[in-house]
Amino acid sequence: MKNPIAIDLFCGLGGWTEGLLAEGYEVIGYDIEAHDYGDGKRYPAKLVLRDVLTIHGSEFKDAALIVASPPCQEFSYMAMPWSRAKAIASDYRSGKRDVKKLTALFDACFRIQREAIEAAGHFIPLVVENVRGAQPWVGRARWNYGSFYLWGDVPALMPITMPRGVMKQGIAHRPNGETNSHGQKSLTGACKRNPGARGGKISGYPWLDTGYDACPRDGCKGIGSGPEWFDQGTSSFSSKSNARKAASATIAKIPLPLARWIARVYRPK
Repeated sequence: MKNPIAIDLFCGLGGWTEGLLAEGYEVIGYDIEAHDYGDGKRYPAKLVLRDVLTIHGSEFKDAALIVASPPCQEFSYMAMPWSRAKAIASDYRSGKRDVKKLTALFDACFRIQREAIEAAGHFIPLVVENVRGAQPWVGRARWNYGSFYLWGDVPALMPITMPRGVMKQGIAHRPNGETNSHGQKSLTGACKRNPGARGGKISGYPWLDTGYDACPRDGCKGIGSGPEWFDQGTSSFSSKSNARKAASATIAKIPLPLARWIARVYRPK
């Protein structure tokens, strides 16, 4: 039997694609650039360099699934508490800036799905990932896996992420600069992705039974985000440097358990 085809729009380093490949899909990724920063990390499937805005969905009539992660930088920036960020958001709300331009790439995903369905003559699911800050501009997400918010045909049953513990102020700091955490305890065992965190495989949940350790950070925006952006020196690189671009692309990668679950749900039986 031929492997089902999946389309990964704005594929980046292939977070979605890695999960799709693991579940037996043939994957074609589309991006405006090849994310090759000389560090050995490359997109793991067939890559087509193309502006997504130029794609007509009929090209994907044979696809079993479409996934997408449109750029989120402007959404993230406007969610920041900075005066400049607030001013830009205000300009969009007042009409001084064109909201259609802001949401053009996001909207293109759903246009492509509609065109693919019309050409195929049957339903083709689409799952779009972005950040929480996109919600004021594109509508409320249907579900989120930690920092990864999803729109479109999100399955009713989805994996859970463990909430971060609440940081109690005014107490001793750990060697890494964090304060002691109080709240829901993480699972026991060492986490392969983040050795500094406590984690382990969650038994009894088929959506996370992927052969990889679950990690309480799996719902966060990748290793290297948050304090690590500064602790690891990433912030010191120029925004146009390969090191900075590679770090940003890695942070944005879809967590493997999430990608595999979406792939598994929609894989044709």
